Amino acid sequence: MQLFKDARYFQILFQSIFLSYGIFYLHWQNELWLYATYFTISLFTFFICAFIFEDKKIPLYATIKNGIPSVLISSFGLSLLLKTNHWESAVFAASISIVSKYLLRVNGKHIFNPSALGIVATIFICNDCWISPGQWGSGFILLFAVSCFGFIVLTRVQKLTVSTTFLGIFISLLFIRQIIYLGWPLDYFLQSISTGSLLLFSFFMITDPKTLPNNVVVRNLWIIAVACIAFYYSTFKFVNGAPIFVLVFAQLFVPLLDKLFTGKKFEWEYQKITTTTFS
Repeated sequence: MQLFKDARYFQILFQSIFLSYGIFYLHWQNELWLYATYFTISLFTFFICAFIFEDKKIPLYATIKNGIPSVLISSFGLSLLLKTNHWESAVFAASISIVSKYLLRVNGKHIFNPSALGIVATIFICNDCWISPGQWGSGFILLFAVSCFGFIVLTRVQKLTVSTTFLGIFISLLFIRQIIYLGWPLDYFLQSISTGSLLLFSFFMITDPKTLPNNVVVRNLWIIAVACIAFYYSTFKFVNGAPIFVLVFAQLFVPLLDKLFTGKKFEWEYQKITTTTFS
């Protein structure tokens, strides 16, 4: 079945578990309006963009059916990471996330991870939003859950090395600075690496296969650069959510890297099916 071939459905399942964990266990009840806004505006924007921009050779119902999982993933990404007290900012974040997939494209690939761009653009432009890593706590139950669920999802899209490379470099640099250089307690280091926002970024944002360099060697070097720069800004410049900001900036260079270094472009399973059926 297509449901089991498309890894996006597994990602939706796991993200819904994380959001449910926040709502029912961590008691994020006062933000239900925010999540509803993200999902409603994202879906509304997608329907409009699908009608205007999608290939008219493919039936609109097929386009909508195949596109909705990606929209839900972006909505979950915003819900899990971006906080605001103003509905206007929530509408802006959801809109820019979906529209960017259609307008900011090169060679059939969207340049930015939609939810990452929505988060960064809204924080800079609206100035009333923030990323709240502390909302997740730092318990190892969350660390274990995100790691296991992320492992399953990434194994299906064959991008597990992206997460392990980023986390390996980022965590190693933190260990060298906090434990070896500064001599801080191990508990502080463990708390630094077990925040929900870092783990969600590592398993579900930087791993977006449509925004990674196609060439394997270049991809690994690109991920290492993102990890090093993110470490610098989070440690020495105290930038909250530094990996997300660095990721958006680094994705600007991906089209150039794809042009200079050849590699196989990733396609979701549904795209292969659609191309075969309607071409």
